[in-house]
Amino acid sequence: MKPIYVLNGPNLNRLGKREPDIYGTTTLAEVEQICRNAAGERPIVFHQTNSEEALINWVHEAIDEGAGIVINPAAFTFTSLALLDALKMFEGPVIEFHISNIHKREPIYHRSYVSMRADAVMAGLGAAGYATAIRAVLDMIGLRADG
Repeated sequence: MKPIYVLNGPNLNRLGKREPDIYGTTTLAEVEQICRNAAGERPIVFHQTNSEEALINWVHEAIDEGAGIVINPAAFTFTSLALLDALKMFEGPVIEFHISNIHKREPIYHRSYVSMRADAVMAGLGAAGYATAIRAVLDMIGLRADG
């Protein structure tokens, strides 16, 4: 059974400490457990990086090994054409996820390159919303014969 890749971008390693009024107090380790619990028997590959290169390399890995991607690209959402190009090569479902509602924030956060590839975009559900994203990608995989 192919895993779901849960990929997290820059500064998400600081969850629980970073701007708790925006991102809450849930840590990245707790987010990982939320994802694993929501996935049930489906394996999860869970990564976080502050490096655009590493994030792209994990998308490449998912192209070969993954059934779906839940990605919180953080700041790379708004800056990385290279990440968009990598995601365009992935044939399975991609869910773009943001802890905060990026559309209620400053205008610089309103233009997502990742959305140009994502099958769904989720924002503003808080860290607990990762479980919703996992369930959604599982549903999307279930609609595909090779999931």
